[in-house]
Amino acid sequence: MDARPGFHQSLVLLQKELLDMGGSVQKLILSSVESLAKLDEKLAQQVINNDDLIDDYLTNIDELCLRLIALQQPMASDLRIIGTALKLAIDLERIADHAVDIAKITIRFAGEELVKPLEVIPQMAEIAIEMLHESLLAYTERDVHRAAALAEKDDRVDKLYSTVMQELMGLMSSDYNRNRQLTHLLFVAHYLERVADHTTNIGEGVIYMVTGKRKDLNV
Repeated sequence: MDARPGFHQSLVLLQKELLDMGGSVQKLILSSVESLAKLDEKLAQQVINNDDLIDDYLTNIDELCLRLIALQQPMASDLRIIGTALKLAIDLERIADHAVDIAKITIRFAGEELVKPLEVIPQMAEIAIEMLHESLLAYTERDVHRAAALAEKDDRVDKLYSTVMQELMGLMSSDYNRNRQLTHLLFVAHYLERVADHTTNIGEGVIYMVTGKRKDLNV
C-alpha cells in the first residue's frame, strides 16, 4: 500500500507538466528555424508570443516543487527527483528563449532575401530537436544510457557549428547589409549550439537523478 499517495500523485503531475513543457519547447525551436528558412514573419511572431506559455510552465513547476518540499518531507532520493525537475524546467525555459532569439532575427530580416540558402543551420536544428526529444525520453524512462548518448550528438552539433562559422565568415565582404545578415546567422548557429548544450544539461540531470552521481556530458 502506498504510504504517501498524495506525494506520488504530485510527482506524476510534476512529470506531466515537465513533459508538456518539453513538447511545447520542441515546437518553438522547430517553428523558429522554419520561420527563418522561409522568412515567415507571422510564424516568427507566433514563436515570440508563445514564450509566455513556457514562462507559465516554469512558474507552475517551480510552485509544484516548492510545495512538495515544504509539505511532503521528501527523502534524499525524492529530493533528487524534485531538484532535477526544477533544473530541467530552467534548461527548457532557456531553450525557449533561444527559439525566441531566432524568431526575432527572422523579423529583423523582413523584406530581405537570405544571402544564401540555409543548409547547415537546419541540420543543427534537426539534431538539437532530436536531442531534446531523447533527453525527455531519458527522463521519463529513467534511462541513464539514453541520457549519456546525448554527448555524441552534442559533438555533432559542435562540429556543424564550426562548419557554419567558417562558411559564414568566409562570405564576409565590404557590403554592410550582407555582413549584418551573416552576423545574425552566426548568432542563430550559436543559439542552436547552446540549445544542444542545455539538452546535455538535461541528460546530466537525468543521470544524477537516477544514480546520485554527477557526469559531465559537455566535454
